[in-house]
Amino acid sequence: MAVRKLTTPLTDEVVKGLKAGDAVAITGVIYQARDAAHKKLVALIEAGEELPFELQGAVVYYMGPSPARPGHVIGAAGPTTSGRMDAYTPLLLRHGLKGMIGKGSRSEAVRRAITQHTAVYLAATGGAGALLATHVVESEVIAYPELGAEAIARLVVEDFPAVVVNDCLGADLYELGRARFERRA
Repeated sequence: MAVRKLTTPLTDEVVKGLKAGDAVAITGVIYQARDAAHKKLVALIEAGEELPFELQGAVVYYMGPSPARPGHVIGAAGPTTSGRMDAYTPLLLRHGLKGMIGKGSRSEAVRRAITQHTAVYLAATGGAGALLATHVVESEVIAYPELGAEAIARLVVEDFPAVVVNDCLGADLYELGRARFERRA
């Protein structure tokens, strides 16, 4: 399987070319943000205030980092369960978010919003945080340092590996995989 090279920020044209099951390697800036940060971002949008980063074309990584060892940019950088962000995701997609990286399936509301706003949901391999960290070349907390591991960080990544789970046409890799398995049984 060929790996699709992606550079952030993402555009509609690039997202439209991605299909569930595609392996990708992302290079550029992505943003680490989890539950508490998502709640704050939604509150800012609802209040009409400026966000700490540009959402248009952005990719957010649902990641729980561990502290960096001396000489390293970041500690383990594995994905966290994406469903915890589902309540906030449709609004962020409506305001320009184009990609999300995490693990696990998404709600029907998020899947509809992905299709409606030409976005993509990607999965990174759970349990491979040390390996994924080798693709992070810069990490800087840009908002909410008081949240610790849930702060928003600007990450520069090189060839960060992920797989398309939900594409903008409505396909879901998890459903496709189950269907293939059930046909074989």
